[in-house]
Amino acid sequence: MRRWRRWPALACVLAALLVHGPAGAPGPAAAPAPAGTSSPAGSPGAAAARATAVPARAAPVPARAAPVPARAAPGICTSSAQPALAARLSRQIASALRGTYATVGIAADDPEEGIRCRYHQWREFHSASVIKVIILGALLYELQGQQDLSPGQAALAQAMITESDNGAADALWNEIGMTALQRFLTAAGMNQTVLGQDDLWGLTEVNPHDELRLLQLLITRNPVLDAASRRYALALMADVIPAQRWGVLAGAPADMTVHLKNGWLPDPDLWDVNSIGDFTHHDFDYSIAILTSNDPDMAYGVATVEEVARLINRALAKGDTDAARTGAVTSPEPFDHLLYMQRRCFW
Repeated sequence: MRRWRRWPALACVLAALLVHGPAGAPGPAAAPAPAGTSSPAGSPGAAAARATAVPARAAPVPARAAPVPARAAPGICTSSAQPALAARLSRQIASALRGTYATVGIAADDPEEGIRCRYHQWREFHSASVIKVIILGALLYELQGQQDLSPGQAALAQAMITESDNGAADALWNEIGMTALQRFLTAAGMNQTVLGQDDLWGLTEVNPHDELRLLQLLITRNPVLDAASRRYALALMADVIPAQRWGVLAGAPADMTVHLKNGWLPDPDLWDVNSIGDFTHHDFDYSIAILTSNDPDMAYGVATVEEVARLINRALAKGDTDAARTGAVTSPEPFDHLLYMQRRCFW
């Protein structure tokens, strides 16, 4: 993680130089309250405060991401069954990420349509609150089923997932313990995930590849989590409070059930904004994990995640025709990263 305390100010100057004259920019996506705010359930709270206390590591000034080469675009998404759709989606994602200030990692799979997307799938990101799905999975794995949850554990699990309650996550993290948490990661095949030390669970190192494995564990039959445990976890993720229902659900068809968990963290000056989710409708399921770092602020990260998610959801809904039929959200104008920075600095 490369951080520099004067980066936001320098980015503002850069934006001012590159964008000539005032222009109306699309407003930042709605987002929960910033980390460190008191009271609202789901704010990063104590864990985020502990994370921000970690000294920043000296590093060069973070630069704007280089444009994705055109020749690389077709490799983002692949499909033997629908190569044209996959190639079009690859170009759209490459275009959306061109000019972004954020570092972005993507992993998405739709087994039914035979489409898979990978972009920086091995890159490390701080988990923030998406770790809470791992905590829940480890709890269910240790108990060998949801039916053995105590009333207290069930209450903590519900608060941790549906409200992103950090106190509940602290309690379960400590109750389960590092050994059992690692045992779950090993059983799940999440071999590149590195747990945060002590009680700094928000600094767990995750990548899109492992997060996609976790999501697929919840929607496919497997020896790690039984059917009742999978249904329980998915039900909690489908019941996330309205204020936190943003991210990968952008553009999802109206008839899909979205099971998601988001995470956000100032780290320490720039932001990590992550969103993972399973999408189910009868026997039609798919999964999306989008992780970001180096976001100038939280709203920028949310907007970046949602722009990519909207493209993927629309493609997996088989394009504009099906999107209109199912009532999916129509795609807005592309997110203009430079205009956003100009608006953030001067308006």
